[in-house]
Amino acid sequence: MYNNMEIKPYRHEVKYYECDRMGITHHSNYIRFMEEARVDWMDQLGYGFDRMEAEGVVSPVVAIECRYRHTSTFKDIIDIEVDVAEITALKISFKYTMRVGSNTVCTATSTHCFLEQGRPVSLEKRFPELYKRIITIPNSEKR
Repeated sequence: MYNNMEIKPYRHEVKYYECDRMGITHHSNYIRFMEEARVDWMDQLGYGFDRMEAEGVVSPVVAIECRYRHTSTFKDIIDIEVDVAEITALKISFKYTMRVGSNTVCTATSTHCFLEQGRPVSLEKRFPELYKRIITIPNSEKR
């Protein structure tokens, strides 16, 4: 069912308040954009973070890295591609490519674990349907 699923990039329009005095998007906002895109990515899989949290599992960030390549400014539309860089029993790493038109403005990664009542939990065992959806998305590196 999900083998032919294509995840669409998330689109974010840069708001005025997200820009600094120089008129460019403040670097801290890219972390927020990553979260927006990741939440959208999960929703597109049909298994949002809200559902996961309602079932008692949270997914905190354990590592994050951003490389800023080009500036973005007020009203720019940033297309954010989210992919799985790696998935293990207890963690998932996402990679992000953020573009304004043909310019890559930021590349980034984030790594997350899964916790239930404060203890690590295996995504594959706890949410096997979601795990299967993730590993069958085309073009993901995953392993």
